Amino acid sequence: MVQIPAMKRVKGRAPLSVVVAIIGGLALAGIIFTEDLRSLTEIMDKKKEKQEEKQASLPARTRMMRMMLTQPAEEATPAAAAAAAKEAFDPRRCSVTEGYWAYNWTKKLPYTDQTCPFVDRQISCQRNGRPDSDYLYWDWHLDDCTLPRFDPAAVLEKLRGKRMLFVGDSLQMGQWLSFVCLVNSVLHYTARTMERSTTLSVFTATEYNATIEFYWAPFLVEANSDRNIRLGAGGRVLHVDAVELHAKHWQGADILVFDSYVWWMSGGRIKTVWGAFGDDGYEELDAWVAFRLGLKTWANWVDANIDPNATRVFFMSISTTHMRSEDWGREGGIRCYNETWPITRRGYWGSGADRRMMEVVSDVVGRMRVPVTLLNVTQLTEHRADAHVSVYTETGGELLTAAQRADPRAHADCIHWCLPGVPDTWNQILYAHL
Repeated sequence: MVQIPAMKRVKGRAPLSVVVAIIGGLALAGIIFTEDLRSLTEIMDKKKEKQEEKQASLPARTRMMRMMLTQPAEEATPAAAAAAAKEAFDPRRCSVTEGYWAYNWTKKLPYTDQTCPFVDRQISCQRNGRPDSDYLYWDWHLDDCTLPRFDPAAVLEKLRGKRMLFVGDSLQMGQWLSFVCLVNSVLHYTARTMERSTTLSVFTATEYNATIEFYWAPFLVEANSDRNIRLGAGGRVLHVDAVELHAKHWQGADILVFDSYVWWMSGGRIKTVWGAFGDDGYEELDAWVAFRLGLKTWANWVDANIDPNATRVFFMSISTTHMRSEDWGREGGIRCYNETWPITRRGYWGSGADRRMMEVVSDVVGRMRVPVTLLNVTQLTEHRADAHVSVYTETGGELLTAAQRADPRAHADCIHWCLPGVPDTWNQILYAHL
């Protein structure tokens, strides 16, 4: 019998079959890992493509602003340092005219024209079908000071037991409605009431025993068109030395906020009377001359009837119109129609604000006995050609039809402002002075 000698196992070495099995296993694992890595890469590529498509679908300017607002923290440090260097708002030292508009896409609106039931249809742009919304997300920043946010709860405390009255034209009505909607955002619907009329409208915060009111007086002084606006500029006659019919409603207010401008600019000359003369005995004066006479009459009444220890008085400066797109370099444009971005040129000044009229206000207010705070909102509104109601409004109590919207040259309103919108910033400035 032939014996086969036993094979000697070499110490420290694995059998060949085991080595082959291990190598085969590693190769298989490598193939599987490669396939998984390829699949994962494809998934990440697809996800990136979707994000790029979503980003590309945004308006170009919005993409730019989002890129600016989402820069790494270390890149934003200089801007943060500059903001931190700004001093707290002091109305004696801080200018509200020196500043810039900054886009804030994270901004939470305190109200909309759907959530605030008091916004008139004339200025409810989103509800009226305006397709863009970027105009809602701009904040006014001062160069050297920090403008405080409007705090509705703090405002209501300041107004506890008081009467606040806005007086003026439809632009002032828009500011009043903005103020009402801002404070209404923190009130329960059972804790407020609203009474509207053609002359005096009253919003009451019942728990605070406070009223925020609006009185219609577009010229401040009396005019035959105060109760009959259909007279138009041709039939309008101003009594530039008469104010008592309006002013008797202003008595007893703790805070008075006045404005008057746009109606004075409806023509180059204005029919005016004074003394005992009737409407037929008018004389035509240049608008700025009539404005000075009327504003002096208003100032004399304030000086004679207002106790500065009991009543704060404010006067809003000119709210700019945007009737000439050529002013801001939009050749071939139609006023403010289809404008979706502010005018970014620093210190821009167009043809929608008359400097002579501003000088009249400054001069008359500066000579008054009773202190009147002139809130200069003109420069900041100059930039906002994008925020007017344009064709997303009504005329004669009816919304513009599709045919009317298609004819912006005849129907675009570049005087009034959408709500929410620019008047909220006016009220932010007003709040900072209260």
